[in-house]
Amino acid sequence: MARKKKDLPVLENILITDVAAEGKALARVDDLVVFVPFVVPGDVVDLKVQRKKHSYAEAVAIRFHQLSDKRSQPFCPHFGVCGGCKWQILPYEEQIRYKQKQVMDNLTRIGKIELPPCSPILGSQKTREYRNKLEFGFSNKRWLTNEQIASGVEFPHREAVGFHTSGSFDKILPIEECHLMDDINNRLRNGIRDYAYEHSLTFFDAREHIGLLRGMMIRLSNTGELMLLLQFCITNEEELHQSKEMLQWIHDNYLEVSSLLWVNNTKYNDTFGDLPVECFSGTDHIYLKMENLRFKVGPKSFYQTNTDQAYVLYKVARDFAQLTGNELVYDLYTGTGTIANFVARQARQVIGIEYVPEAIEDAKVNSQINGIQNTLFFAGDMKDILNRDFIQQHGQPDVIITDPPRAGMHQDVIDAILFASPQRIVYVSCNPATQARDLQLLDQQYQVTRIQPVDMFPHTQHVENVVQLTRR
Repeated sequence: MARKKKDLPVLENILITDVAAEGKALARVDDLVVFVPFVVPGDVVDLKVQRKKHSYAEAVAIRFHQLSDKRSQPFCPHFGVCGGCKWQILPYEEQIRYKQKQVMDNLTRIGKIELPPCSPILGSQKTREYRNKLEFGFSNKRWLTNEQIASGVEFPHREAVGFHTSGSFDKILPIEECHLMDDINNRLRNGIRDYAYEHSLTFFDAREHIGLLRGMMIRLSNTGELMLLLQFCITNEEELHQSKEMLQWIHDNYLEVSSLLWVNNTKYNDTFGDLPVECFSGTDHIYLKMENLRFKVGPKSFYQTNTDQAYVLYKVARDFAQLTGNELVYDLYTGTGTIANFVARQARQVIGIEYVPEAIEDAKVNSQINGIQNTLFFAGDMKDILNRDFIQQHGQPDVIITDPPRAGMHQDVIDAILFASPQRIVYVSCNPATQARDLQLLDQQYQVTRIQPVDMFPHTQHVENVVQLTRR
């Protein structure tokens, strides 16, 4: 017999006191820490507990008694339902203040190492329309809000294009208006949606794995180029014909699109890194510029999604590297070689290592088109490539720049860095928690000498952090 669920309490007149992880805020009720979304410090609310453990709980606000004076009006019509941009209700000055606090809390609490003072966080000049890449999904199951369900109104279309909702892999929240990118994202997405409705095209069913329209990716360059990739699930000749007709319609109606690509994905997941990408019209890549450099970016390439702040971030990394022109630099997790090429003219040689082979090919091209001849690039798993043999063959680095994914660095990579024993390490991180863990492992040989947070993602809880380590 199933155990009856306990009734969870309502907590009344609770003051929200701080900002926590994952874009949530927190309150303290006696010895209980309560995490709450879509509230800000200073709000006084009634909370309905959704989940309770011994020392913490998760809750939602069901009534507001007092609104914080640190609250701003959300600008997006999808706020509160869409999982992104959760901090719109917090003024930007407060957002970056909490992000700096988050960085130092992580480095102190997890790292438990000696730290220098933290430099003031570098905020983003643009707080809207700052992204150069967006991805949307198609679904035959439109996400309905509680209010829409309660209204009993029948919608003319149950198909939707937009973002996946938290906790539901097969439903899509329809997006009419997104402020993360230039308005071209809205015109493209909504125009393609309307074309699909008009021509009765099928939207993807994530449970049955059928439906022609599966996903779309938009990349926008500061050179004026625009890449659009459509992800189809084509299982017959009719669907192939429909997809080609749609691509021709896009080509004829959206002259801004300089790179129109498509991929047929019949797999059980949305990733297409292992699939061939077809070019319908234009080029199979776009270029982004930074300083006096141009970078080729393909559909599978990694590039920082905030173009302007990427420049700020990389200037910090170059400054922390303290290059004089005589150094051998290893650039770990090099992606399309952006950092490697950005610092190459201040170094003797730069060696970049990256897991994705296509990105490494782009990195080589990026060196060629910029006339840079002192770079070498290698593709493969970091923990397999960066070993003692590699270091002995290519030389002991004077500086290592590392920009790993959110999971941080594998123990083998840290061991290889310690063996390489560079004079300086510049650690660029999108996750201060795993960065702090890795800094503790490096602490036996390296002292943290500079800390610089950089905000790449306004209205979200995410923050980048750059740390300089100097050999003891």
